[in-house]
Amino acid sequence: MTALQRQLLVILLLASSCLTAQAQPLRLVSEAWPPYIYEEQGQLRGLDYEAAHIVLQRLGVEVEWQLMPWKRCLAAFSQGRVDGIFDVFQTAARQATMLFPSEPLSEIEFVLFHSAARPYRYRRLSDLDGLKVGVSAGYWYANRAFRESERFTREPAPTHAANFGKLQRDRIDLVINDHRAGHFLLNQMGLSKTIGHSPKVISRDRLYLGLRRDGGFEALAERFAEELRRFKREPGYAALLARYAPPHEVHSVSAPEAASAAPNP
Repeated sequence: MTALQRQLLVILLLASSCLTAQAQPLRLVSEAWPPYIYEEQGQLRGLDYEAAHIVLQRLGVEVEWQLMPWKRCLAAFSQGRVDGIFDVFQTAARQATMLFPSEPLSEIEFVLFHSAARPYRYRRLSDLDGLKVGVSAGYWYANRAFRESERFTREPAPTHAANFGKLQRDRIDLVINDHRAGHFLLNQMGLSKTIGHSPKVISRDRLYLGLRRDGGFEALAERFAEELRRFKREPGYAALLARYAPPHEVHSVSAPEAASAAPNP
């Protein structure tokens, strides 16, 4: 076999392996976090899931979805058992192994939820001295001061619903969660009248599709971002936003209390 023939053979083998990899379904995992992604009557639903499902269909990409606890999602990714994590925060540490499309799926705001029987107005970290705050296991919070503060105790829960259940039973003082997700879940649990939130935003962040950096997904990430931006300008996306908006009957604080709260960071 000549050198030229060997080179051609290598090129053909590489092309064949790429085609085989692209023919395989994209394996994505995520934690159920309504209203962004969750399961209802055996079907996946949610604002981010439905938007991504439409975008990936337009791109001709078949996907295998699986919901699992967040720590298991991170472990599956680090062990190379999946191609990506859905609805993940972009951090400097994750950029070493994850490829993020330039367009986020959603923008979120973390706030502190409290019992309506014990209204709580958060203004600064010192307000949390000695308190017990329910957090989500394995979650990363963008506000570094809050994330690293030793003024309060963090108590992780296996699910978002478990956190609110503990808050309802007075086992913790507060719960940190996204404003939209928190109220959507409280409405599902029938707790929208008994649990509210402090208006001051702890941190803002964005949810992304995180793909394996070593998986050859650069082109897919670029195409996904372009098509997602296009879809967000369409009436269909506006309809999704309206469908998954927080319930209108939710009023966590009175107007005077909201007006007196400190500005958002």
